[in-house]
Amino acid sequence: MPTRRSAWMNEDLDQLRKLARTFFERESVPHHERWAAQKQVDRDFWNKAGEIGLLCLSIPEEYGGGGGTFAHEAVLLEEQARCGDSAWGNSVHSGIVAHYINAYGTEEQKRRWLPKLASGESVGAIAMSEPGGGSDLQNIKTKALRDGDEYVLSGSKTFITNGAQADLVIVVAKTDPGQGAMGISLLVVETESAPGFRRGRVLDKIGLKGQDTAELFFDDVRLPAANLLGEAEGQGFVQLMQQLPQERLIIAVASVAGIEAAVDLTLAYVKDRTAFGRELIKFQNTRFKLAECATEARVTRAFVDQCIAEHLEGKLDVPTAAMAKWWASERLCTVVDECVQLFGGYGYMTEYPIARAWADARVQKIYGGTNEIMKEIIARSL
Repeated sequence: MPTRRSAWMNEDLDQLRKLARTFFERESVPHHERWAAQKQVDRDFWNKAGEIGLLCLSIPEEYGGGGGTFAHEAVLLEEQARCGDSAWGNSVHSGIVAHYINAYGTEEQKRRWLPKLASGESVGAIAMSEPGGGSDLQNIKTKALRDGDEYVLSGSKTFITNGAQADLVIVVAKTDPGQGAMGISLLVVETESAPGFRRGRVLDKIGLKGQDTAELFFDDVRLPAANLLGEAEGQGFVQLMQQLPQERLIIAVASVAGIEAAVDLTLAYVKDRTAFGRELIKFQNTRFKLAECATEARVTRAFVDQCIAEHLEGKLDVPTAAMAKWWASERLCTVVDECVQLFGGYGYMTEYPIARAWADARVQKIYGGTNEIMKEIIARSL
């Protein structure tokens, strides 16, 4: 499908796109089926990405990162989506975990943790959701109570991307259970040196089959008080609210790239597939449906590009990020479903990328805060 070059692109980002596309074609595409079977990417895939500088692209160079901006992360996300890779959890690792540490960590914390995330030596995860609730962060049950120079962390988390491979986990916990949202703090768990930390199941999902999504358990894990993120306890909820817009923009970027990829896949198929003696593209219904999908892609791209530009200027607000997340993820599910229909029976076969894209798309409306929560955030701003 003809695409327009986003206004925020430049020559540096063009070169990054070429590098990322080559990397994914060589190191990701051949392994999709195997990763889906083992429920995670190969551990050395992280190291390979780190070796060529694809991790922590928007983290300052002094901490081992690429010294770029969110635009660099967006290009990488787009190329990952376009190659059909829904397994690699780098959007959490680089786009979320690293940014919490960069934004709220002490100088010692940043120099201790960020270079390892940038090289692939450490894999990062953030543990928010619990078995009793996902979007309602104020009512989490996990506790981290101060005991001298340590915190004692107890509780459980679920749906944690990179959970089975994570070496470093940012945990959302109550340091003062009686204070509601004001009692929430973020603590960093280094999994290799945390007795009482346990990994549960790698979860069996409808889509994102190759993504490592796991349960985590904290059985009175003792952490140094120095592992608290922020200058004092009780800052966690504010930190989450400050960082969630970027997480939601990440979902929007992946969604619009997924829309464009689905349309491209379907165009190639209907031009090649014949029925009743002619190519599918020659049927009016096929052309009309693809015209609708192409328009959905163009309109969504325009809005998401505007949000990226605002974010690069530090002007993206919480309601607009929520709009981008719900709109792009809804459009993704709509477009991919239409594309599956045009594939006919083959669209339901998992050997076809469009079938995997259909299954992968559905969760976009759930994680990062459900789309119902997004609408509530928007409504409160009206």
